[in-house]
Amino acid sequence: MNHIIIALIVFACVFGSALLGLYVRSMLPEHHLSDESIGVVKLATGLIATMAALVLGLLISSAKSSFDTVNGELVHSAASIIRLDRVLAQYGPETQDVRLSVKEAYGHLIQVIASGDAAQLASLTSREAIAHSEALQRKLQALTPAQEEQRQLKARAGQIADEVLAVRWLALLQSVGSIPVPLLVTLVLWLSIIFGTFGMFAGPNGTVIAALALGALSVSGAIFLVMEMTTPLGGVITVSLEPLRDAYAILGQ
Repeated sequence: MNHIIIALIVFACVFGSALLGLYVRSMLPEHHLSDESIGVVKLATGLIATMAALVLGLLISSAKSSFDTVNGELVHSAASIIRLDRVLAQYGPETQDVRLSVKEAYGHLIQVIASGDAAQLASLTSREAIAHSEALQRKLQALTPAQEEQRQLKARAGQIADEVLAVRWLALLQSVGSIPVPLLVTLVLWLSIIFGTFGMFAGPNGTVIAALALGALSVSGAIFLVMEMTTPLGGVITVSLEPLRDAYAILGQ
């Protein structure tokens, strides 16, 4: 489901609970709003708020770590593809066809990632993509070095190609993250309880309603950011592709 839609659902649940709390307040008997009752409810709400804050903080930290990891791996991939191209250039003119194939494959990769389309991103792990990668590796293996220096360069090119493919698969696999549904439902339930309690013990006026709306907007925005950062190759918040484009511009020179 679209992350914006999920965030809107979270906002509706949390803010709706706050409005429900305001409505329930007007129906409660007076003794339910005594200082003793309010004190107990505040203690229970404080416990739930602490758990919700911890879970939300852990989710944000985990999502940011995942986002940074994928970003770092793509930068590493860009540096490695340049190294591969330079090693092939040093090998000799007979690698021109391989270098061209590498540049075309890398350009296609950048286009797919830039599209942000889930179907196109999934195609990068398809059989066709794997077969294309293996074909490039076979072209490298088919090189017939005539000198010791070329043998060394061929070995280095093979190692770098393996490294590029490994980093690529790792980045793609780590980019398809998501928040476990039970955890998300539990977190929204806790937040709804907290905001329902806020509404129950607040006077129904414009300032209170505006404050509750802003609070609900903040927590739904935080959940939106978490979901976006767990999918760094697609969505509104994505990793920068400038290092990949800079590397592509250098290839073949």
